[in-house]
Amino acid sequence: MAPLSFKNLLLLLPNIFVLCSLISFVSFAHSHPLKICKFDQIYQLGDSISDTGNLIRESPIGSSTPFARLPYGETFFKNATGRCSNGLLMIDYIECAEKLHTALFMVGEIGGNDYNYAIFQGKTMDELQSMVPEVVHAITNAVKRVLSFGATRVVVPGNFPIGCLPIYKTAFHTNKLAAYDENQCLKQLNDFAKYHNEQLQQAIEKLQQEHPNAIIVYADYYNAYQHLLHLGKSHGFDTERACCGSGGKYSFNMTRMCGAPGVGVCADPGRFLSWDGVHLTQQGYKIMAGWLVHDIFTNLHCHL
Repeated sequence: MAPLSFKNLLLLLPNIFVLCSLISFVSFAHSHPLKICKFDQIYQLGDSISDTGNLIRESPIGSSTPFARLPYGETFFKNATGRCSNGLLMIDYIECAEKLHTALFMVGEIGGNDYNYAIFQGKTMDELQSMVPEVVHAITNAVKRVLSFGATRVVVPGNFPIGCLPIYKTAFHTNKLAAYDENQCLKQLNDFAKYHNEQLQQAIEKLQQEHPNAIIVYADYYNAYQHLLHLGKSHGFDTERACCGSGGKYSFNMTRMCGAPGVGVCADPGRFLSWDGVHLTQQGYKIMAGWLVHDIFTNLHCHL
């Protein structure tokens, strides 16, 4: 995995301009506690969980991906923006309420795609775990780079409980009840996500010791997603199936994914947590973002 370059950072900056254009639409942002932190910009470096459109703008093949056309973006924008959901992402809900004094950098989620490719290539759990130090090293290098640019507050997200995602539950479906936890998620894959997150948190603690004048905060995507599952079940959401997809128990088919000809979309994405079997719906991201904002707020050491 190549280290983050300043050029790559600049390629990611259009996220900010897209985000700030949403201010008048996202009422959620006007009431949450990150306003107290007085951030004037938010930069998130990551993958498709946070990409607000750079892939379809910057990649030579971007305009040909399913993310460049409907049904992606159908709920909020009524058109595809490059976001891998039906509407807004978590980053759209985390603070662009007004121009204030400093910037918040979110470095991640990083590593998810590396693990995805390895898992679907049939790598063993031992082989996957052997990748973790390299992935964590790449993340810490990215954090060090943004700190060198002058960042003083950095949020570093962990990994999702990937054993809960329709893509994995479809690929590794088994009739062995012991393979699943109380949320019907695959234990082994979730244990791997926990292992990654533990190693990442240890690395963050070390980074904080090395940079005492900065604030480096872990964002607990794992437990934010668990919160989303529990809330979804108690409020009657469909927590199992993808809204946009086809086939099988989880409405997911690797050969006929969302955006492919003839693949249907659910009537009410607001009642689903998974958008396409890999990414969440706008509603799912909104709930996760709310939990995360309150979870990281105290650790950011913001003052009235």
